[in-house]
Amino acid sequence: MRLLKVNLDKKSSSSYEIHIGTSILDRMALLIAKNHKAGRHVVITDSNVGRLHGDKLITVMQGVGLHADLIEFPAGEASKNINTVLAVVKKLLDLGADRKSLLVAFGGGVVGDMVGFIASVFMRAVPYIQIPTTLIAQVDSSVGGKTAVDLPYGKNLLGTFYQPRAVFADLSYLATLPEKEFINGLAEIIKYGVIDDEKILRLLEDNIDSLKKRDMLLLLRIVESCCRIKKSIVEIDEKEQGLRQILNYGHTLGHALEAQSDFAVTHGEGVALGMIAAARISEKTGYLESAARERIEYLIQKAGLPCRLPGGLPVAKVIARLKMDKKKEGDVVHFILLKKIGMPFVNGGIDDAVITAVMEEMQ
Repeated sequence: MRLLKVNLDKKSSSSYEIHIGTSILDRMALLIAKNHKAGRHVVITDSNVGRLHGDKLITVMQGVGLHADLIEFPAGEASKNINTVLAVVKKLLDLGADRKSLLVAFGGGVVGDMVGFIASVFMRAVPYIQIPTTLIAQVDSSVGGKTAVDLPYGKNLLGTFYQPRAVFADLSYLATLPEKEFINGLAEIIKYGVIDDEKILRLLEDNIDSLKKRDMLLLLRIVESCCRIKKSIVEIDEKEQGLRQILNYGHTLGHALEAQSDFAVTHGEGVALGMIAAARISEKTGYLESAARERIEYLIQKAGLPCRLPGGLPVAKVIARLKMDKKKEGDVVHFILLKKIGMPFVNGGIDDAVITAVMEEMQ
C-alpha cells in the first residue's frame, strides 16, 4: 500500500494521510479502528455503491469492533442538493449520531462532496473519512477538502473547505465501475498531465489502451502521481487563494455545460470539453502553440472523451451559466489558460465573443 501525507497547518488537526492500494479493505478497517476512533462510524453512500459494496464494508468494520451503520441516498448528480443533505441529516439523528461520531464518505465525487459538506456543518462539524470508489474521486475529488452541494443556479455553489481525517483509495473498487464512469475519470488524469507533469501526459499517450483495460499496476502509478500533485498544491494553497486555482483547468466551462444540460453532460465529459475550449482560447489569444492544443485534443479523443459539444445547448445560455461560476470576481469569469503544457495561468476577462467563437467551433 502506498502512503502519502498531506501536510497542512501544523497548529491544526487538518493534516492527513492518503492510502492507495489494491484489495486493502481489511487493512483499511484496522487502520480506521486504530487511528480514527469514534463512538459511531456512519458510512454514507449512494444506492449504486451501497448495493455492490455496502454490506461488505459494514461487516468488515464491525468485525474489527467498530459500531458501524449505513445510510444510502439515490445515486447521481441530481441528488447532490440541500434536500438530500436534510434527508441524510435526519437519518443521522435517527441513528443517534452526535459530535463523537465519524462519517465515512463511501463512493464517487457526489458522495464525497456531499458527505464532506454534511460533516462540516453537522453538530458544528464532525470528522469524516473518504473512501473513494470512482477514478475521478481517487485521483482528484477525495483529496483537498472541497465540499459542496449544487443549487438550481449552478454547480457547487454551497460548500466549505473541510479536510478529511484520511483517504483510502482501494483500486479494487474500479473493477465494478461502469465503463462510462471509468472513461470520465481519464479527463481528470489528463488535466494533471496538462497543467503539471508532462511525464503523466506521455505515460497516457503511450499506454492509454492499457489504462482503458484497467491495468492495475498502471492505475496504481497514475493514481499515486495525481494524488501527489494535488497534495503538493493543496499544501501550498489549501483554500484556493492562488496556486490551487490551476486545478480548475477545464472546469469553468465544464461546470457550466453540466448545469445547463441538467447533468446529462457528466463531470468528466464537461472537463474534457472545458479543457479543449480553454486550450483553444489559449491559442486564439496568442499564448499556446497550435501543436500543443492539437496534442491535448488528440489525447482526449483517444481516451474516448467527447471533443464536440452536444446538441441542444444554446451558446448564450451556457455563457450566462459562466457568469454564475463561484470562481468569478464581480463580473469577471476566470479561465485557466495555458502558455504551454505544464505552464497554466489564471486569466480573467476573456471576451464573450472569443468564448462564443470557440464554442461554435466545437459544435
